[in-house]
Amino acid sequence: MAKAFASQSDLAEKKTSFTEIGAGLYAFTAEGDPNTGVIIGDESVMVIEAQATPRLARKVIDCIRTVTDKPISHVVLTHYHAVRVLGASAYGAREVIMSDRARAMVAERGAEDWASEFGRFPRLFQGHEEIPGLTWPTTTFSDSLTVYLGRRRVDILHLGRAHTAGDAVVWVPDAEVMFTGDIVEYHSACYCGDGHFADWPQTLANIAGYDPVAIAPGRGDALIGRDMVAKALTATADFVDSTYRPAARVAARGGSLKEAWDAVRAECDPKFNAFAIYEHCLPFNVARAFDEARGIDTPRIWTADRDRQMWEDLQG
Repeated sequence: MAKAFASQSDLAEKKTSFTEIGAGLYAFTAEGDPNTGVIIGDESVMVIEAQATPRLARKVIDCIRTVTDKPISHVVLTHYHAVRVLGASAYGAREVIMSDRARAMVAERGAEDWASEFGRFPRLFQGHEEIPGLTWPTTTFSDSLTVYLGRRRVDILHLGRAHTAGDAVVWVPDAEVMFTGDIVEYHSACYCGDGHFADWPQTLANIAGYDPVAIAPGRGDALIGRDMVAKALTATADFVDSTYRPAARVAARGGSLKEAWDAVRAECDPKFNAFAIYEHCLPFNVARAFDEARGIDTPRIWTADRDRQMWEDLQG
C-alpha cells in the first residue's frame, strides 16, 4: 500500500511542553513538531522560531505569559522554512532577525517553499488564512550579531551550512545554552532536503565547541545536561552520515536515484525508523544526498509538483 504523502496522515494534535533549560530560558516542544525557544531578558523577550501560523504562535505566547509579562521585542528565525517563519506576525516584535543568507533564500524560494510545505503539513497550517504573507526580516547579519536584552547578552551566529545554507544558532553566554534550530534534532529525523551533507558534521563540531550545558533542538525534547547534548550531537551526525554515505556510493558508480533510495533505507531503517517524521523526510533526504554526491552544491528548489513526483517515484 502506498504511504500517505509526507505528513498528510499525521492529523492528531500533539502534547506541548514548556521546559526551562536555563535561568529565564525555555523550550516549547510538541512531540516532534517544530520547537520554539524563549529567552527572557531584563526588559523584554526574544523568541527563536515563529511556528507555521499565527494560530500556533499564540500557543507559544500563552506559555510565555505563564512566566513573564515582558514584551516580546525580538523574533529570531534560524532559517527560511515556512513551518518556522510564517507565524511571526503574531508576536508583534519590533525586530525580526535572520542571517543574510536566509533572507536571500526567502527571496529566491520562499513562495515555492510555502506552497510545498503547505501540502506536506496540513495540520501545522490550520489557521493559515491569518498569515499575512512571506516573513521578511528587519535585521540581517553575515557571521554574527549580538543583541542585548537589557544586561542579558545574546549572540546570534552562523556556524556553517547544515540544514540549510543560512542556518543560525542562538547562544546565551551567561547560561551556556544554545538554540540550534534544525541543525540538531532529538529522536526526530533530520530534514535534509535543502541541506549540505559535507558541511553538516563540521557545523555540529562547531556547536560542540561551545560546550553547551543545554540545547533546544529543532525537533524533539529539550536537551538538558552535557551528556544528553553529546548524545544528540552524535545521533544527528550519525543520521546525516548514514543518509549521505550510501547515496554517495550509488552516485559514484553511476547508479539511479531509486538505487540510492534502497541503499539509504537499508542503512537508516534499522536505526531511525521510529524517529518522528522519518518516512516524511526520507525521500527528500535521499534526493538531496544523491544531488550533492553528483556535484550539485545548491539544493534544487522544492515545489508542490516536484514534491509529489519525487514521492511517487520513491515512496509511493
